[in-house]
Amino acid sequence: MSIKAALIPATSPESSIHYPGWRVALAAFVGVMVSFAAIMPYTFSLFLEPLSKAFGWHREAISSAFGIAAMTVAVFSPGIGSLLDRFPPRRVIIPCVVVFAAAYMSLSLLTPHITQFYLTYFVLGIVGNGTAQLAYTRAVLTWFQQRRGLALALVLTGSGTGSIIIPLVAQHVIQNYGWRSAYVTLGCIALLGLPLTALLVRNRPATHSQSDDTFTTGSSVGTALRGAIFWILAVIIMLEAFGSNGLISHLAAMLTERGVSGESAAAALSVMGATGILGRLTTGFLLDRYFAPYVSMLMLGVASIGIFTLTTAATATTALIGTALMGYGLGSEADVVPYLIAPLLRPQAFCRALRPDLDRLRRRRSTGPVMVGRLYDRFGSYQPRFIFGLALTCVAGAALSLLLPRYPEESASPEAVPT
Repeated sequence: MSIKAALIPATSPESSIHYPGWRVALAAFVGVMVSFAAIMPYTFSLFLEPLSKAFGWHREAISSAFGIAAMTVAVFSPGIGSLLDRFPPRRVIIPCVVVFAAAYMSLSLLTPHITQFYLTYFVLGIVGNGTAQLAYTRAVLTWFQQRRGLALALVLTGSGTGSIIIPLVAQHVIQNYGWRSAYVTLGCIALLGLPLTALLVRNRPATHSQSDDTFTTGSSVGTALRGAIFWILAVIIMLEAFGSNGLISHLAAMLTERGVSGESAAAALSVMGATGILGRLTTGFLLDRYFAPYVSMLMLGVASIGIFTLTTAATATTALIGTALMGYGLGSEADVVPYLIAPLLRPQAFCRALRPDLDRLRRRRSTGPVMVGRLYDRFGSYQPRFIFGLALTCVAGAALSLLLPRYPEESASPEAVPT
């Protein structure tokens, strides 16, 4: 009997809707929908103008909070991963969600002292990955082998679903009740995933045929870190994160500066989330059928076209088209990275070692928002050449996908997997 066959009971195959892993994936979907991944990136730009008017803070100074959160997420991801390896996922996720929600609510008490703003985003970064994909993906991966791509796509689609609804809710509250009430609302939204997480999210119970030494046929952590796959992925991640986060963190402010209404700017962010769902589902479907780096190149190419479209976007229609393409393409990294890494390592090592190393390399994402904010403060506007440069980083990342080598097992039949 092969390892893959041993992991999937004949009485409850992964293709069945009754397979218990799908309940875990559904709960993870809801949790990710109201997590750091859905709330922080997609609502940050909505507060740029209100905070600037309220306290006189410069765009670069406000954008630095985004960078602080992104840096802190990367730094603390290894710790979150270690906790997930030692304790059941609920014991990590639930405290992180409570702290995350409380921190967002505390932003309603901001004063002109920007240090408080920075400290709060520092806290958001500490617990961020404990509420988002890293925590939930770890549990879901223990349940799936044959349908891993689809399961990951379902979980990661949660952040896309949240990003459809949450920016619209936040913009509505800002416009009608003020930015302080909006921060309280976001904190309340963050708590919505707790019930299903408490009830359903858990790792697959270990059996005598599912040991740490036989779960995968992957190599050791050291071997994986010395291989080309890890470092090519690292550069792709840095390039994509620099370009996409640099634009997303300023998108609403950029569009309103060009004459697009606040409601339309929020709608553009929501459209990005909606097409992100389609992009992630497409990515999951393609990953189970085609060579993963080609899928990555295709999707990053679509994202690049979207960013190019936003270079001179000055109408709601153009903004919606650009964000639709951008959202559709950006789902690939979140699916492709864990898909490529998972075969290399046992699930325990996935969180403890290699995945946190990739998250540390994602620190470059923090420089994009700060750089765009600095350029805005220097030139007094979001000039098209800035956005064009961000698009080029995604193009470069797409091109580098061609350098990723093929795994030997991708060409093997299931019967060829060692027993």
